[in-house]
Amino acid sequence: MRLPRLLVLLLVSSAGLPAAAQTPRTVAGVCGRTNWVCVSECIDAECVDKCLREGCEDSLKRLKSCTSKAACAPDDTKCAATSCGQTCERAFEPAPKSPEKPVEDPCEGPKALQGTAVPEELVGTWVLSAASLPDIEQGKEDRIDVQPRSDYARSLRMTPTGCFVLRTKLDDATLGRGSTLDVRAWGRVEVKDKKHLALRTQDGQAVGPVCGKERVVPLAKGRFQGGEFTYAIEEKDSLILTVPGATRQTFQFEREKPQAPEPPPKP
Repeated sequence: MRLPRLLVLLLVSSAGLPAAAQTPRTVAGVCGRTNWVCVSECIDAECVDKCLREGCEDSLKRLKSCTSKAACAPDDTKCAATSCGQTCERAFEPAPKSPEKPVEDPCEGPKALQGTAVPEELVGTWVLSAASLPDIEQGKEDRIDVQPRSDYARSLRMTPTGCFVLRTKLDDATLGRGSTLDVRAWGRVEVKDKKHLALRTQDGQAVGPVCGKERVVPLAKGRFQGGEFTYAIEEKDSLILTVPGATRQTFQFEREKPQAPEPPPKP
């Protein structure tokens, strides 16, 4: 059954995709690779929140308070470093001395990942629009907890050859003004039949300006969990993923629509 349209654009709390999101391993007081590995496999907002707890969350609160008092503009990537330098540096693990280069597209090129062939109806980029909060008590209907989260943007892309990229964008509302991270996990899609698929994560990166510096945080050594789902396509433009088990948490994605071309300038 299609999720009620009331849910569209509401990202609500519940258990996330990976087991790692439930018990994130973090370095006390700082946000680092273990947090971003955890975030990279999340779908819903509460899962991301859990990944940022245990000291990391507190350090981000201090940083956000500092950048707010300093009146840093959201798009000013230097303000956090100049106005809140020590607070910002203490919030994140130091950038590696020789950071790796950003991976533009792990699903393209000679080293592109390949899984099982993906049905045409699943191919493309899907943007998360809603998540259910199921009641685990038997005999009760699903509850919907309305918590819009514009600061977490999530998308899932699948290619015909079975490669996927799960992307979560964290912006200034989460990381403090002037800092953003594009956290991606990628791997192979296993389509088991017309109702079941699995996402087998293999690698990922967190990329973006943090504390006035462009960072590329490799996630290759992370303990990725991946996930298995039942799936359904409704009205061609909605993808419904459901986590098997007692909770049966359900995620609704909408097919990303191509951007309209910009009108030519008037003469």
